[in-house]
Amino acid sequence: MSVQQEMKQSLEDAFAPTRLEVINDSAKHSGHSGDDGSGESHFTILIESAAFSGVSRLQRQRMVNAALGDIPGQRVHALAIRASAPEDNQGN
Repeated sequence: MSVQQEMKQSLEDAFAPTRLEVINDSAKHSGHSGDDGSGESHFTILIESAAFSGVSRLQRQRMVNAALGDIPGQRVHALAIRASAPEDNQGN
C-alpha cells in the first residue's frame, strides 16, 4: 500500500469524512529539500468532517496529524492540511 493510500485509509477510519482528498505534491518538489526520491514526500490533505465541528484550526491539524501516526515528519517530509467542518462551507 502506498503512503498516499495509507493516509487516506487512516483518515477515513478516524473521521468518516464527507470530503477527503489526499493530493501527492511530490513532483512539484523533485530535487528540493525533503525529496527522498520515493515520489511520496509532499502531500496536501483536504478533509471535511463533522468531527471538526467546534474545533479550532490548530486542534484540527493536531487531530489529523495524530490520526496519521508516524507518517508526518517520519515518512513524509511535508504535509499541508486543510481541515473543515461541514458548517464551515455552508453557503459556498
